Amino acid sequence: MDSNLVEIRWHGRGGQGAKTASLLLADAAFNTGKYIQGFPEYGPERMGAPITAYNRISDKPIRIHSNIYEPDYVVVVDDTLLECVDVTSGLKETGAIVINTTKTEDYLRSVLKGYKGEIYTIDARKVSMETLGKYFPNTPMLAAIVKVSGIMDEQEFINDMQGSFKHKFAKKPEVIEGNMKALELALKSIKKV
Repeated sequence: MDSNLVEIRWHGRGGQGAKTASLLLADAAFNTGKYIQGFPEYGPERMGAPITAYNRISDKPIRIHSNIYEPDYVVVVDDTLLECVDVTSGLKETGAIVINTTKTEDYLRSVLKGYKGEIYTIDARKVSMETLGKYFPNTPMLAAIVKVSGIMDEQEFINDMQGSFKHKFAKKPEVIEGNMKALELALKSIKKV
């Protein structure tokens, strides 16, 4: 297996932006010269239904085109999924899980079924409400996984996202500043359990 290949699995609910975040991460990594894959797993695309998305990021061309069964990192956008989805399934203990939660360490350890790798948390709701005035967990979670995985330089990531947001929100530039603040605050708000 390619030692510089990083595989990430996202767990969220329909409408929370996990799919969008995985695609934004793929774009940002691509723009820093990496080879990327970003793809969702389509099940019932209902608001609130559990969804999964994936990223592969590497310095070399990626020749695999399957789902990701043994991710290096898992991102959980909605902590209610911890009780109904086996989020640590296949997760390498050399990697880490990043969870949007305010729950206690004891609770997290109990629902993560003995996962021995690193656990990081971020209160994406708080970050989002403070910077955007609305609950959009995907922007803080995107920053959190970049920080934890170290797949790209944080400043390069911030610069790239500025350009990405300018393009994405060309019709509503007022949203750009809040999203940039959300990324910056999220980079500072992540905690290791």
